Amino acid sequence: MTTIEGSVALVTGGSRGIGRALVAALYERGAKKVYATARDPRTVTHPEAVPLALEVGDPASVAAAAEQAQDVTLLINNAGVSVNADFLASPVEDVRRDFETNFYGPLLVTRAFVPVIERNGGGHLLNVHSVLSWIGLAGSYSASKAALWSQTNSLRLALKPRGIEVTGLHVGYVDTDMAAHVDQPKSTPESVAAQALDGIEAGAYEVLADDISRQVKAGLSADLTALYPQLAA
Repeated sequence: MTTIEGSVALVTGGSRGIGRALVAALYERGAKKVYATARDPRTVTHPEAVPLALEVGDPASVAAAAEQAQDVTLLINNAGVSVNADFLASPVEDVRRDFETNFYGPLLVTRAFVPVIERNGGGHLLNVHSVLSWIGLAGSYSASKAALWSQTNSLRLALKPRGIEVTGLHVGYVDTDMAAHVDQPKSTPESVAAQALDGIEAGAYEVLADDISRQVKAGLSADLTALYPQLAA
């Protein structure tokens, strides 16, 4: 199990939303250092965080960040986009945008930081998924998060012998900019961050941060019409 106190963490997308809440929560639990990444590091506002420029889909940017953060023991892949491209009507390039950031971005960052974490004696990887990993209601976004869920499951097996534990975080609506247009109950970023760090410290394989994530995960064992009632019409 991973101890937050004394750890050195890197949070992608650490300047706002869940990422910003994670940076604050890590320091509250005694992390020694937290790198908070953003395309523009000037947007990182936590007074103790170490701002770091990072474009997760750019291999050169990822390599530069890994070179600067050689003391990391805890990696949190939080950065993401939500294009929600329609598979039949949207340009294929829009579909690719979701995958470049939500699937290939975490993969590039993980591949760059696994050797760092390993050299530092092992540690932890947290990937931020979505309830939409399990239900195809948002086109390319759902598909990219489903692919990330599968990536996380594969990495959990590959990294266990290397001393790196892996947790997947699943959330529904969270009160962030990404869900500003949604008129539904939302979790606070602080609640999600607290549950995520609880899961890391407990060595949990998955953290389901709200009721909708728990309900949809449970529905995966049922007939498809339980998740997609329109199929029963």
